[in-house]
Amino acid sequence: KLEYQIIHLDDLNKIKEQVISLDLLKKKGLIKDTDRLVKILSDGEIKSPIKIQAHAVSKKALEKIQNAGGKVELINK
Repeated sequence: KLEYQIIHLDDLNKIKEQVISLDLLKKKGLIKDTDRLVKILSDGEIKSPIKIQAHAVSKKALEKIQNAGGKVELINK
C-alpha cells in the first residue's frame, strides 16, 4: 500500500502563491519530505485558481480545484 503525505484544500488556502510545487509545500511546512508521495484531499474549499503538483488527488478535490479555475499537475513517481 502506498503511503501518502496528505494535504487538504483548507491547507492550500494559507498559501498565497498561485503555482504550488512540492518544494513550496515543504517550505510552508505542509509536507515533510519532497521524496515521499503527496495526495490532495477535498476537505475545505479552494477559492483561488491554483496550479499544484501532487502524486494523487481525490476526485472531489480535483473537481473543486478545477471549478476554481485551477489545475493539478500529476507527478509520476
